[in-house]
Amino acid sequence: MGEQLKHECGVAMIRLLKPLDYYAQKYGTWAYGFNKLYLMMEKQHNRGQEGAGIASVSLNNEPGTEYMFREKAEGKDAITEIFSRVTQEMSGELLMGHLRYSTTGKSGLTFVHPFLRRNNWRAKNLCLCGNFNMTNIDEVFQFLTSQGQSPRIYGDSYITLELMGHRLDREVERLFEEAKAKGLEGLDITRYIDDHVEMANVLRKTMEHYDGGYVMCGLTGSGEMFSVRDPWGIRPAFYYRDDEIIALASERPVLQTTFDLPCEDIHELKPGEALIVRRNGESHLEQIMPAQKLSACSFERIYFSRGSDRDIYQERKRLGEQLTPAILKVIDGDVENTVFSYIPNTAEVAFYGMTDGFRKLHGEVRTEKVVWKDIKLRTFISANTERNDLAAHVYDISYGSLRPYEDNLVIIDDSIVRGTTLRESIFKILDRLHPKKIVMVSSSPQIRYPDYYGIDMPRLEEFCAFRATMALIEERGMWQLVSDTYLACKKAIDHSPLTIDHSPLTIDHSSAQPMFNVQCSMFNENYVRALYEPFTVEEINEKIVEMLRPKDMQAPIELVFQSIEGLHEACPNHPGDWYFTGHYPTPGGTRLVNQAFVNYIDSKLNNVDSCHDSVNHASM
Repeated sequence: MGEQLKHECGVAMIRLLKPLDYYAQKYGTWAYGFNKLYLMMEKQHNRGQEGAGIASVSLNNEPGTEYMFREKAEGKDAITEIFSRVTQEMSGELLMGHLRYSTTGKSGLTFVHPFLRRNNWRAKNLCLCGNFNMTNIDEVFQFLTSQGQSPRIYGDSYITLELMGHRLDREVERLFEEAKAKGLEGLDITRYIDDHVEMANVLRKTMEHYDGGYVMCGLTGSGEMFSVRDPWGIRPAFYYRDDEIIALASERPVLQTTFDLPCEDIHELKPGEALIVRRNGESHLEQIMPAQKLSACSFERIYFSRGSDRDIYQERKRLGEQLTPAILKVIDGDVENTVFSYIPNTAEVAFYGMTDGFRKLHGEVRTEKVVWKDIKLRTFISANTERNDLAAHVYDISYGSLRPYEDNLVIIDDSIVRGTTLRESIFKILDRLHPKKIVMVSSSPQIRYPDYYGIDMPRLEEFCAFRATMALIEERGMWQLVSDTYLACKKAIDHSPLTIDHSPLTIDHSSAQPMFNVQCSMFNENYVRALYEPFTVEEINEKIVEMLRPKDMQAPIELVFQSIEGLHEACPNHPGDWYFTGHYPTPGGTRLVNQAFVNYIDSKLNNVDSCHDSVNHASM
C-alpha cells in the first residue's frame, strides 16, 4: 500500500519438551531454542518494527538463582539487539518473543512487551505479551480499582497483566489451601502448587472481562505456557506440536519455514480457545470462552499477513482477478492500448491475479513495472516545504514504459486509506508518463471506518472515503443528516454504557451466548453508517478523485475498488469486514466508532475557523 499502516503485533512461543542437553547433543548448540525463536521473530518482522522483546523460563534452577529472564529493545534493529544479549545462563524450556507496533500512540521501552510481574513464589511470576487491543479498558480499569487495586500505568497491557496476575495469585492461594488440607508441609506445598496450577481457571476469570481482538500469550515462573484467542477470532494464531517442541506464531508460514513443516501439520487456534502447556510438558486445547460469530480479520488476508501463506497467496490472486470486469469497463474494453502494473510490494500478488483475469478473456496483456519504491523520507529535514518535496519522490517511475497519450495505465494497490501518498507522490509521477487515462485500482473495498482491535487505523477524518462523503454532504446541503447522526451517536454513548457480566462464566459448547450485557439495544448500532447511505460507491469515488488530484495534472483518473461481495468471495473464511462495512463484531468497537464521530463533530464545533463547515449548519 502506498501509505504503510502500522500492523498489529506479532507473537512467537516455543516449549522445549526434552531436557536441554538433548537439543545440544542433537543440534550441536545450547542455543537451539533461541535460534528457532530468533528465526520466528525475523519472519514476522513485518508485524512490528517499533520494538521487540523476549523471555525465557528455566524449570530446574535452584532457589537463589534467576529462572525467569527478559530482554527488550526499541527500534527496527531490536531483534538483533536483544538476541545479542542472550547468554547460556538464560537457557530455558519456555521461550516467548514479541514484535511491537504501537496502536495507542504510546512509545518507549516501558511499553515494549513482554511485561513481567515478579513474586518470590515461582507460580506467581507472570510474563505476558500479545497481539491485542481492548476496546473496554476503562471498564476493566474501574473493575480493578473497585477491588482496591491501583495499577501503576493506565494501558491495556499493564492492566491485563495486573488483572491476570491477581487471578493467578488467587489460583495459587487456592492450591495452597488445598495442599494444606492434604497434610502437605514446606517445600511439598510449593511442589504441589507448581504441579497443579490450572491456567484455564486464570484465563476464564481474566478474559471474561474483555471486549476486543486479541491473542494473549504468557509464561509463569512455575513453567506454565499458554496462548488464548479472542472469542470472535479477530486476531490469528497458529500452532504446531510434536515430541520435541510446541510452537505458536501469529502466521502459519513462520512455523512452516522455521521447522520445515507442511501446511497440513499446522493448526489454527479457534475462537475463544486456549493452547495450554503444563509444567510437565503435557499440552491440551481448552475452550476458555464460548465462540462468538466468526469475525476473522479480512485485512490480514489483503495486506498484513505474509503473502507466502498458501491460502493467502491464492486469496490475493482472486481479489485481483475479480476486478477484471470493473477495470474492463473503465478502459472501454481497450486492452490492447493498456499497460498493467502495481504499487510495490504488497499488491504484487493481486496484480498477478488481475492480469490472469485479463489473459483468460483477451490473451496476452502488456505488463510493466512502472512504479519503484525509491527512498525513505529523512526526518532531519524539518522545513515543511522541503519535507513535502522529498515525500513526493519516495516513488519513481520507469520512463518509456508506456506510449505517451496512447496507453491507459491500470495500476493496482492493496488498499487506499488516506490518499496522501497518491496526491503528493504517485499521481504526480505517473502523470510524467502522459498516459491517456490512469485507472487506480484497490484490491480492497473503500476503507470507511477505523479499526479498534489492534491495527493502527487513522481517525475517521483521515480516511479519504470519509472526507469525500462529508464533502458530498456539504455540497448537497444535507445538514440534517449530520445532525441526526451526531445526536444518535451521542445518545448511544451517553445513555447506553457498556456493562460486563462479572458472574462466573459457564462454558456451554453447544451455544454461543454473548459475554457482554448491553443495557440498551440501540448501543449495538453503528450510526456513522448512515452518512454513507445516500451515496453510491461511484459518487464517492468521483469525489475522492477530485480531492486527491494534484493541481495541473493532465491525465484523467478513475478509481476502481473491490466490492464487499468480491472480498467475501475471495476470502470466505475471514468475514471480519468492519473497516469497509462498519459492522463491528463487538459492542466495544461499535461504541468507539460512534464516539469517533462525536469527537470529529465536537472538534469542528470548537474550531472557530470552521464555521463554514457543514457541522455548523447542523441544528444540534
